[in-house]
Amino acid sequence: MGKNTEDKKERREIPAFHTYDEAQTLKELEANAKLGLSSDEAKARLEKYGLNELDKEEPESIWEKIKEQFEDLLVRLLLIAAIVSFAVSQFEEKEEHSVPSWVEPAVIFTILILNAVVGIYQDYNAEKALDALKELQSVDALVLRDGGWTQIKSKELVPGDIVQVSQGDKIPADMRLLEIKTTSLKVEQSALTGESQPVGKYPDVIKKADAVITEKLNLLFSATLVATGTAIGVVFATGMSTEIGKVQDEVDEAKKEKAEEDSPLKKRLDEFGDILAKCIGVICLIVWVVNYQNFDDPVHGGFFLGCLYYFKVAVALAVAAIPEGLPAVITTCLALGTRRMAKENAIIRKLPAVQTLGCTTVICSDKTGTLTTNEMAVREFFVFGKSASEFIESEVEGINYEPVGAVSSLNKEDFKKNKNLATFLDSMYMNNESKLLREKGRTIRTGLPTEAALKVLVEKIGKYSDDGGNAQDGENETIEKYGTKLSQNYKKLAVLEFTRDRKSMSVVCRDLKAKSNVMFIKGAPDYLLNKARSVVVSSGQIVNLSEDNKKQIAAKVNSMAKKGYRTLAICMKKECGILSDYDGPHHKAHKQLEDFDKYAALESDPILIGVVAIQDPPRPDVKGAIEACRRAGISVIMITGDIKETAQAIGKDIGILTEDEFGIKSFTGAEFDKIPEAKQKQILRNTISNVGGLIFARTEPKHKRALVKLLSGLNQIVAMTGDGVNDAPALQQADIGIAMGIAGTEVAKEASQMVLADDNFSTIVKAVEEGRAIYANMKGFIRYMISSNIGEVVSIFLSSLLGIPDGFNSIQLLWVNLVTDGLPATALSFNPPDPLIMKKPPRKHDEPIVTQWVFTRYLVIGSYVGFATVGIFVYWYTAFDWALDGHPLVTFDQLAHWSECSHWEGFKVANYGDFDFTKNPCGYFTFAKTKASTLSLTVLVIIEMFNAINALSEDSSLLQIGFWGNPLLLLACTLSVVLHCGILYIPFLQKIFGTAALDKNDWLLALAFSFPVFIFEEILKAISRGKNALEFAAEKRKHN
Repeated sequence: MGKNTEDKKERREIPAFHTYDEAQTLKELEANAKLGLSSDEAKARLEKYGLNELDKEEPESIWEKIKEQFEDLLVRLLLIAAIVSFAVSQFEEKEEHSVPSWVEPAVIFTILILNAVVGIYQDYNAEKALDALKELQSVDALVLRDGGWTQIKSKELVPGDIVQVSQGDKIPADMRLLEIKTTSLKVEQSALTGESQPVGKYPDVIKKADAVITEKLNLLFSATLVATGTAIGVVFATGMSTEIGKVQDEVDEAKKEKAEEDSPLKKRLDEFGDILAKCIGVICLIVWVVNYQNFDDPVHGGFFLGCLYYFKVAVALAVAAIPEGLPAVITTCLALGTRRMAKENAIIRKLPAVQTLGCTTVICSDKTGTLTTNEMAVREFFVFGKSASEFIESEVEGINYEPVGAVSSLNKEDFKKNKNLATFLDSMYMNNESKLLREKGRTIRTGLPTEAALKVLVEKIGKYSDDGGNAQDGENETIEKYGTKLSQNYKKLAVLEFTRDRKSMSVVCRDLKAKSNVMFIKGAPDYLLNKARSVVVSSGQIVNLSEDNKKQIAAKVNSMAKKGYRTLAICMKKECGILSDYDGPHHKAHKQLEDFDKYAALESDPILIGVVAIQDPPRPDVKGAIEACRRAGISVIMITGDIKETAQAIGKDIGILTEDEFGIKSFTGAEFDKIPEAKQKQILRNTISNVGGLIFARTEPKHKRALVKLLSGLNQIVAMTGDGVNDAPALQQADIGIAMGIAGTEVAKEASQMVLADDNFSTIVKAVEEGRAIYANMKGFIRYMISSNIGEVVSIFLSSLLGIPDGFNSIQLLWVNLVTDGLPATALSFNPPDPLIMKKPPRKHDEPIVTQWVFTRYLVIGSYVGFATVGIFVYWYTAFDWALDGHPLVTFDQLAHWSECSHWEGFKVANYGDFDFTKNPCGYFTFAKTKASTLSLTVLVIIEMFNAINALSEDSSLLQIGFWGNPLLLLACTLSVVLHCGILYIPFLQKIFGTAALDKNDWLLALAFSFPVFIFEEILKAISRGKNALEFAAEKRKHN
């Protein structure tokens, strides 16, 4: 991999700065928080550490790409065949009526070049993950240099720089937080860590030396986003030394490892290709050696030319045996599969991923945005009934920011009766800085996701009021219709922002109707419940809280938390003390609002209205998708950066684990890391053998990738889903990486092989089904092409063994393999899937494409193809006395010894058609064999069309399934026959391919030699059905 200047600069060991206080940090970095670095010092450090940017991959050269296209053994064999054919052509004498000697090698070379061009084109659609990572970094940074603040390019930042970041900024480098200039600082780092919520950051020292990324709350990480607040930090890592740089290192390392591993299909094809190439080499050598005694036959014009002639026969044999059309047909089949998958919202970026899905045994799924919606929603809430001990509980429908969904136990009558609901809504809406917006037909939010969830709840409850409802049709209509109406009763005067110590946020508003100030508060229930002395009951009255009431409320809140919900207490305060007449910054109490330490006192004695339970909810169809995975023998593992309790709650809801399994199948990344590798593998083996599930929480990129490597080491085919930068290394490492199309980062998409356009986990199940169906069809057309090629080999071998003239030339065989075979083979990929395909376990990753029995079956069919093509060739010369062209007949002995023709005394052949044998009667066996050769070629094509129809099912009889199971196949066979007729009847193509036009008797003869293949195939299918029944019965007895 090519590197930028960073590769040449120093990559130092980064100390654990989260354990350092401000003074230690500045001393270690030789930085000055008041003056910053001098320009000279910054320049020196830039020279020492390099630019603050990620390494960029050096593109592969065109020559390397060309070389790769010729590394396949079969391609090399075909290349040798082309070179030999070209060499032979230089020594051949040109005969009248014969195909020009240069055509055969030219056609082979053309095929090789076209294959290489296609391969290189596919390579140019290569990975862009590293470039996408680079684009994540910030462009500019506000930095303290030479005692003054200045804007510079973020790539010029160096360790020791003092940088200020504000809301909306992308953090330009890894920094140790020094000072928060606002009441709080929250950073959106889900793309790096997978956390579903913006994370509060604080400058306090964290003593845990081995803290994971999510626990380093005093560090700001490059490429994450400031959600709220303004802060100052000191840069301690740039470029590849940052956490995002480490992710790139992981991606790069995984990419190199995966470059050494092939997809399951490629492995099986390579194994098959190697065996086939060796067999071809041996057969070609045998054919050449057994004809050694014929090298000096007079017809060849000498020993050397005879040697070259049989070299040419061996070349034809190689061309016959090599399935030249197979790569093109496989590529076409996979490409067609990608189109069908795209209609199901699964976008395939790399073709082999289509069939890899078919043998997937484990799906490692990111939680946030994959199994869940990544949009916070209130799932349930309670307010108080007639007393502080009575709860009015409601469940809320909806999984996103759309203000649609019923609220249980609530109707218009209840809304009127429960007067505390109005206060509940006022508090949630006014004490809220988020906004709901309409974009591209869906509702999105600005601000914090928890606050957006509260605004959605306001709209959902508001529709039960007499003048409620919400507008959600059209891009420009107000989503917050009911909330906007509520806000008309208040004027917001001041915001007491959230601080970690008090765990709450409040606003002071002027109640325009009551003409008095009110404070609305929300925060952690334990904190506010401890401070509260009263609640608002359904009558609207305020009643006192007893200690027993508080215990009841705490128990209720705890039951919500156990479900994995995040809870918020909603409160108010009517007696605002010194803020009772507050009207703006000029008020005497304003100084109290400038001192964060005073906020807790200002919020004393809150009145509790209710409690909401918020969750990033599971997608509605995920549970069914996971059940489908289980039926298909696929284990599902959840991986998330969230806390274990949240992960377990979601895992239980969607059916990954039961509550009883939490203790043995739910781990944090750090916990699993500490388990010995042997035990780790045993846990994974047990899970896979039982088609169970696992949960991993608080994971880092290294944990995800390590898990994928462990599973791969257990010979599992692993699919990894994800949407964040933190998922990229594991996506790259997995056999198939699946990224989210809507919520996914560009890094995740570029590191993946498949993208879910709808971010829907259930789409994976559809893609797996499609992958399995494609592989089953692929096996069908591979077997079909193998039987055809075996037939061609047997034909040439048999001709050589009998001593008769060869029936095909290389161009004819290439035409059959690439064109006439290619269309039906491609059409076989449209065979309808087996209805039970998703009720079978995944195929084994090492399952051969062609088993011994299948090879035996197609050896039988191939042998018949060979005998039929040679048989019609012999029949035309020796027995076709009802031919319309009136050609002369010879004995079989004459045909078998045709090479000695020049020594036969008195041998004469009658002229026919355009052929004149007066001067050269032996030409009847060479240039005049055109019609016999054409009949052999036609029998080959017709039998292969019949074989394609036989391949509609591997074992079911055509009499049972009929001929119309795949109409496209019949169309493809018809088109192949039409194309074949083109080379028979178009004069210019006749000359290139060495063919002749056939009359009706010729066609009848060809059909007679071809039809028996149906009978042979039906017998073999019957044997196969019986064999399968015996194996199934034996397996059943074994388990019983």
